[in-house]
Amino acid sequence: MTLKVFSMFSGIGGFELGIRNSALDHELVGWSEIDPWACSVFEKHIAKGAIKNYGDSTKIRTTELPEFDVLVGGFPCQPFSIASPTRLGFDDTQGTHFFDIARICAAKTPRYLVLENVRGLLSHGSSKTFQTILRILAHLGYGACEWQILNSKDHGVPQNRQRIILVGYLGGFPRRTLFSIRGSSEDDNGSIDREPSQREPLIRIDRKANIKKDPQTAGTLSVGGHGSGNHSDMDLIVQPMRDWTIRRLTPVEWERLQGFPDNWTAGLSNTQRYKALGNAVTTNVITAIFNNLAKNSAQETRSNGYER
Repeated sequence: MTLKVFSMFSGIGGFELGIRNSALDHELVGWSEIDPWACSVFEKHIAKGAIKNYGDSTKIRTTELPEFDVLVGGFPCQPFSIASPTRLGFDDTQGTHFFDIARICAAKTPRYLVLENVRGLLSHGSSKTFQTILRILAHLGYGACEWQILNSKDHGVPQNRQRIILVGYLGGFPRRTLFSIRGSSEDDNGSIDREPSQREPLIRIDRKANIKKDPQTAGTLSVGGHGSGNHSDMDLIVQPMRDWTIRRLTPVEWERLQGFPDNWTAGLSNTQRYKALGNAVTTNVITAIFNNLAKNSAQETRSNGYER
């Protein structure tokens, strides 16, 4: 059975590339992004003029959306104004990006919900933010949720990037089936060099001027810093074999650290490339999740005869 996917806060297509590289039989039926630079990358590699961008999530009319089985998205972490700790419904999240996820789920009832966020979501607002998300999802029929903090370095890229992944199942029962996907060893971390012969000893200098010889993983790539969006715990690297050259990681190296093919963001300025990649999800992590979701979906389809 082909699962239809709708993407929110789509960025440069990290979720979509990750799903494409997985075993899931799927079709992307729509996406939502407003940043013009990210949209240009998504159009070039994913949509190709054939899949509609529904634009600003706050302005999406649910009656205009196609039917879909899976909603995916990495949404910004924002505080909620909670009127009552016992109140049900999602109006108390109005004005946040999660509100738009909730109202679309309420209208379209996708079978699966896969969300990504920073690990701080678990403790945000003294944990009330995450508790509110779970309560609202349960009210919408997604009482069966599982979540886990996953690190990109466990999934084939040498980047220490911890993110929470939340998966909701419509009308299901609590389970613990999706997250047996940790990396097997540090040898799984990969390299920002495509060929082993290109590797050379490096010295890492982080933002606090700490020095580490021959680092095996980069810090977390994120947005901001240096006035250019180039900001990570591995800001500078020194190459002793090249006359002690000191330089920043290049956009192509950032693409590799996030699991994208080389030059995925080519055509943008370096400032916009760093920004887009810092905002992206690591594609390898998404692939691992959807490989397991493909197995889970096949089992549920056989057991329940599910058909949208």
